[in-house]
Amino acid sequence: MQNISAEELKQRLEKNEKLNLVDVREPDENAAFNIGGTLIPLGKIQAMQIEEIENLKENEVIFYCRSGSRSMIACLFLESFGFKNTKNLGGGMLEWQKKFDNGR
Repeated sequence: MQNISAEELKQRLEKNEKLNLVDVREPDENAAFNIGGTLIPLGKIQAMQIEEIENLKENEVIFYCRSGSRSMIACLFLESFGFKNTKNLGGGMLEWQKKFDNGR
C-alpha cells in the first residue's frame, strides 16, 4: 500500500486520468460529499463482496474514506487477497475538504 495526497489526486482528476477510485465510507457519508468513486463500504470489502473491483487486482486502485483509516484497512485487506497496487488517500475526505473546500 502507498499513500496518495489530496493534492496529487486532485491534479490527476483535473488531468482527466482514468482512475479506479473506491469510496469505503457508508452510503450516507457518500451522499453528503463524494469525489466520484465507486461506493463499496468497508464492511462489504471485508465480506469479500467486491465484484465491482475484482478485475482490478493488477491495476492501481485508490481507496478513500472520511479520515484515511478505513481506506487503509481496505488497502491492507485487499493486498492480502492479491491486489497489487492499492493506494490510500491520506487524510481522506476531511483533508480533501480542508484543502479544496468545494470538492472537485
